[in-house]
Amino acid sequence: MTDLDRRDFLKASAAAIAATGITTNASAESTAMTEPTPAPTHAIQMPAFVDHSHLIVRDLPMISSWYQQIMGLKPVEKTASGEVLGVDGHPLLTLTTEGDAAIAPRNAPGLFHTAFLMPDRTELGRWLAHIAHNNVPLQGASDHLVSEAIYLGDPEGNGIEVYRDRPRAEWEYLQDGMVKMATLPLDLQAIYDEAPKDKWDGMADGTAIGHIHLQVSNIPEANSFFRDVLGLDLMATYPGASFFSSGKYHHHIGANIWNSRGAPKRQANMTGLSDYTIRFNDPVKLQSALAALEKLEIPVTRSGEGYSLVDPWGIGLKLEA
Repeated sequence: MTDLDRRDFLKASAAAIAATGITTNASAESTAMTEPTPAPTHAIQMPAFVDHSHLIVRDLPMISSWYQQIMGLKPVEKTASGEVLGVDGHPLLTLTTEGDAAIAPRNAPGLFHTAFLMPDRTELGRWLAHIAHNNVPLQGASDHLVSEAIYLGDPEGNGIEVYRDRPRAEWEYLQDGMVKMATLPLDLQAIYDEAPKDKWDGMADGTAIGHIHLQVSNIPEANSFFRDVLGLDLMATYPGASFFSSGKYHHHIGANIWNSRGAPKRQANMTGLSDYTIRFNDPVKLQSALAALEKLEIPVTRSGEGYSLVDPWGIGLKLEA
């Protein structure tokens, strides 16, 4: 692909994005205060974070190849029913297949996107150059004030975000404790132009799952589950969506009803998100979550060193420390 072709690709992608420009927490006080920058600040250094995502797919060889070639993940482990992919030997994504798996309808609770957090803007640009060279279509790209994000889907329609965080010192926290985020146009061309055009050998060491965004049926129910039961903080709101985190990160979990308002629980044999894992760096917070689950009589199964349950929308959830 020539440089002109790549610019046409990026311009076409940007034209298709049509960012809304709506800022979250529009009802919050406009007067912002800058919170002192704590240490540590990385998403996976917080008291709790999303560690893993597990997808059920129909064509395992094709999807695994796509995540390796396009997303740059590397094989970590093979199992009887699937494969585990990751970065630098750390598992991030499990792919399994089931012969009778039904294709999940668009409005089913489940995955909106798995978000891969790059170490920095340079690595985001190197990945962008890689997919531009391979003519991979984008679904969106946004400046969220706290981050720069690029959106796409895998060949079976599972949503993906690839992003980099701005330094936390640049984030603005509102008087109610939430973080200011927005959906503004992202200059893809600038990110591409700034990136080295050297050989790309896959996701850089340090890449992690920064957050996961879910489709749920009811936002008040999501607020109750993630905030009141699991002990996460409500960090931002948006029409039809809430964003939760630990350690004042912008969000480890997003939940929206944009496609799934009032939808019934997810069925176990559907393609898409089978389960995801929240890992607790703070064991006390894990025990608090388990106590809250027990109080509400939500069934929890001990599995190895972790705990497994099904969330209110039929999505599997693992809690580990």
